[in-house]
Amino acid sequence: MENSKAPRRKTGRPLSFDRDAALEKAMLTFWESGYETTSISDLTAAMGVTAPSIYAAFGDKKRLFLEAMRRYAGEPDDLEKAFAIAPTARHAVADMIENAARLFTGEATPKGCLLACAVATGSKDASDVREAVAQERRVIRAVIVKRIEVDIEQGLLPPSTRSKVLADLALAVTQGMSVLARDGADRETLLAVANASMAGWQSQGA
Repeated sequence: MENSKAPRRKTGRPLSFDRDAALEKAMLTFWESGYETTSISDLTAAMGVTAPSIYAAFGDKKRLFLEAMRRYAGEPDDLEKAFAIAPTARHAVADMIENAARLFTGEATPKGCLLACAVATGSKDASDVREAVAQERRVIRAVIVKRIEVDIEQGLLPPSTRSKVLADLALAVTQGMSVLARDGADRETLLAVANASMAGWQSQGA
């Protein structure tokens, strides 16, 4: 069990390592192995720092993961801005899914999605992390729903369009592509899935 009472870094105390670079390495480690199966020793090896340095700079493993997750997912405001400036909700969703297909098949990063791979079991120790990941998906879903409803109000989509169904479809496809990537699917395959899912998205909105 991780030490949730690990001391925090004192204000003004200089770090002996590049915190941003270390966080990047932690993110890649969690992305590859998930939260529960990644140990502090795995993190120290990947980050090139000692366990006390991790506790001092980031807190315990849970807080380190949550910060790594935010680095991976980006800020919700940035996603909302990207959706707001897209020509239509369909364009925004298509870009999101296609970008996911590329991200999940990167040559220099683990396969799949960190959010999908983060918590594979239902252990009580990981309940907070599992809820944080679920909340991240809920935020993404809310952004998608909001943009679809804007298009409905502007007459770009018919009033019968089921915004929540379309948002759930986008998330389901994205998370499903993560599984395919983990199983070895290449980028061309995932982009084909992304394109096919948008044909379904279009029919749902009709």
